[in-house]
Amino acid sequence: MSGNAYAANDPPPGTGSADCTMFSCRVEANEPGSSGGGQQTNAGGSNSNDGKGDPPPVTCTYKEAVPQPPAGSLDWDGHKPGDGAVYEQTCRYKNSDNFEIVRMVWSADPPKANIDPAVLARRAVDDMVLRGPDIGITPKPGGKGVVGMPVYMWTEKGPETYGPNVASASTGGITVTATAKVSKIVWNMGDGNSITCTTAGTPYRAEFGKNPSPDCGYRYTQPSTSKPHGKYHVTATSTWTIDWTGGGQNGQLTEVRNSAVDITVAEVQVLN
Repeated sequence: MSGNAYAANDPPPGTGSADCTMFSCRVEANEPGSSGGGQQTNAGGSNSNDGKGDPPPVTCTYKEAVPQPPAGSLDWDGHKPGDGAVYEQTCRYKNSDNFEIVRMVWSADPPKANIDPAVLARRAVDDMVLRGPDIGITPKPGGKGVVGMPVYMWTEKGPETYGPNVASASTGGITVTATAKVSKIVWNMGDGNSITCTTAGTPYRAEFGKNPSPDCGYRYTQPSTSKPHGKYHVTATSTWTIDWTGGGQNGQLTEVRNSAVDITVAEVQVLN
């Protein structure tokens, strides 16, 4: 069998060559079915977008290689030591936190980082501690409420439970600052109903008596005896809205966190 043989149903493979050193490996290849010298990658990385104003899909940062590669290395791209310098280029693909490519590139001048500010915004958010609501509720867990009585729901306010929570991330001379605040809390009351509150809620005080919550309340119509362990499992889900700005851009991200408690609701006992 010839060394150039290929399956009859497959297109002819492209031609090409590879030239490698301990510092780098350059590959040139023709696309199958094409003519000419093939496609060549840009050693400095792409700074272009898709023509729609979107940020580039790849963000790259650079640091000067220490030590510099020896004379004659392919990393010099045909240049000699002292003519510019060789840099370590680290590129990360958009929407991929765990995949990056590191390679050596030559540049006459220190290359500028190609950073997608949205990537920095994501890093800033990852540095935040965002939690579910620090639940306050009447009746209190461990206590007992009564069917038909007003239920108050609220969360303690703090940077980690309600906001604002602020963090920044920087690289390549670009800094992005993100500010996170809870925009709503959805309370699943455990009886099949849910309440959406756009405030932190009002903590209950004894002087409120039987008055309903002014901004985040509920009334049960059935006791919790039919539920597992005789309790309603109440889940509070916060939506964190995160506005970020930096690098000449701005945007918005969303995170969701939740917390839960169990409460007991009983029927009113009537004495004859």
